[in-house]
Amino acid sequence: MPIPPAKAPTATDYARAGRLREALTAFNRTSDAITRKHRLTVQRYQLLLMVKTARDGTERASLPELRERLALAPSSLVELVHRAEDAGLVRRELSPTNRRLGYVALTSEGAGRLANVVADLAAARATLSRHLAEVTTDLVAPRTAQSGTRGRRPKAGRRS
Repeated sequence: MPIPPAKAPTATDYARAGRLREALTAFNRTSDAITRKHRLTVQRYQLLLMVKTARDGTERASLPELRERLALAPSSLVELVHRAEDAGLVRRELSPTNRRLGYVALTSEGAGRLANVVADLAAARATLSRHLAEVTTDLVAPRTAQSGTRGRRPKAGRRS
């Protein structure tokens, strides 16, 4: 038997959830089409993006970092990297200080395709950002209105 939520969702909660899901679905559909246009799968696009935006700023990512950021099992990640390498999108590198640690870096082909996808997705990212801002504003505004302060803090020494 399902456990009831602590507070039942309101019609507004459902509307916000629906708008958010709709915006995410539209973004994913656009993203899928654009990645295909540039001869990439969504998984390969995500791999290239995570390599380019490696946490240490080197534009090369370790396998443990990629596994974490892409939320993939080790065997799935190795297969994804292998296929991307076969397609000429990435190359594997060994760490100069730790020969057991492998890195993935973009090839010029991978970097070029990634740049094209990111550029082509700019409008879709902006639209998604607007939708997220609207949903977030909707979530914050009711609490501010309920407090009676209309978003302002009471002045020191005054009671509200």
